[in-house]
Amino acid sequence: DGTSAHRPPAHTVARDSNAPQTGLTNEAYVTQLSLKLSPELLHRGRERFEAMCAECHDRTGSGNGMIVQRGFPQPPSFHVDRLRNAPIGHFYDVITNGYGVMSSYAGRVEPDDRWAIAAYIRALQLSHNAQLSDVDPAERAKLEGTP
Repeated sequence: DGTSAHRPPAHTVARDSNAPQTGLTNEAYVTQLSLKLSPELLHRGRERFEAMCAECHDRTGSGNGMIVQRGFPQPPSFHVDRLRNAPIGHFYDVITNGYGVMSSYAGRVEPDDRWAIAAYIRALQLSHNAQLSDVDPAERAKLEGTP
């Protein structure tokens, strides 16, 4: 009929195709990582976190980086319940748009690296209260050096 915009078919579900660039879908933070989780992604996330985030958040995510030790306002620890329970899209959004006294890092951190950092933050959170009993027995034997 010559029009470029049509109504979607009945019973279709709207999807926000910009979720990988925004961390949001249908106005809510995404709960799943936008990229495939891999050791390489976590390594990249750690590298970017240590280069861009640790100055305030410190290497453990506790919020006591060198800038904070010199008087800058302390960010919240990633290990508080509010942030441990936050959807992964929250971290992507904060890196993109800033939050509180933190400015936007969108111009300094590429979108895929923002997801890598968000994944690494999750790894920091999981490791913060980890117990040896959380490790698979076969992997634990490797860590303990037993055959």
